[in-house]
Amino acid sequence: MLGTSLRGLMPGRPWLVLPTFNEAQNVEAVVRAADAALTLASPAGHTILIVDDDSPDGTGAIADRLAAADGSHVEVLHRPEREGLGPAYLAGFRRALDAGAGQVLQMDSDLSHDPRDLGRLLAAVRDGGADVALGSRYVEGGRIEDWGRLRRIVSRGGSRYAQGVLGLPVRDLTGGFKCLSAEALEALDLSSVRSRGYAFQVELTFRAIRAGFRVVELPITFRDRRAGSSKMSWRIAAEAVWLVPAMRLQAPPRRTPPPR
Repeated sequence: MLGTSLRGLMPGRPWLVLPTFNEAQNVEAVVRAADAALTLASPAGHTILIVDDDSPDGTGAIADRLAAADGSHVEVLHRPEREGLGPAYLAGFRRALDAGAGQVLQMDSDLSHDPRDLGRLLAAVRDGGADVALGSRYVEGGRIEDWGRLRRIVSRGGSRYAQGVLGLPVRDLTGGFKCLSAEALEALDLSSVRSRGYAFQVELTFRAIRAGFRVVELPITFRDRRAGSSKMSWRIAAEAVWLVPAMRLQAPPRRTPPPR
């Protein structure tokens, strides 16, 4: 793999993967804010990869315009059909690894995650000895703003359900704000990941812990999206209910983390 050979010669730049579907109202703002944060956190360079699943609202065209204006930092991966959050992330991860990324970050494209926290997540992996850093709503110092009581209960309950079923020491398993080292990401056998919806976040962290990688949680403030509509549905929630127990039956990863 190209990414592996490049990392053997020099440290790779961080890549941020932003999956989008009908985010025309948010994509430009989130890309500009993320670009500013990563410029400070990684002066040697970074890449923001927008992965658009053929959004009918024109998100892809806005993404192309942003890439044309800043080709050194912004790329676009157009996918011809909507397959779900998990496949979109996996396509972005493969592109980043093939390009020699040193770290791969992920976040929502609706500004519910604060791009200013990207530097903290990156530093935890690049300089702090973690293999995976999670932006957590549920550790001390983390919080949620603008959500009603029911949505808070559903979100926290989902994390606790996954935590209990899988026996993991992670408090925010369903969050989508992460930074992973390229070595960790390559070891997770991405081709066998089954989750398509938000269970993808649980599965990725579960695989990292099961492989023996060091996972840390950093407190973040999570805010409701500024514009547009949520992609959560009962079908996505149902997938998580049955797929989380099935994760326990997955074969152990074929690779182990490199010695420290």
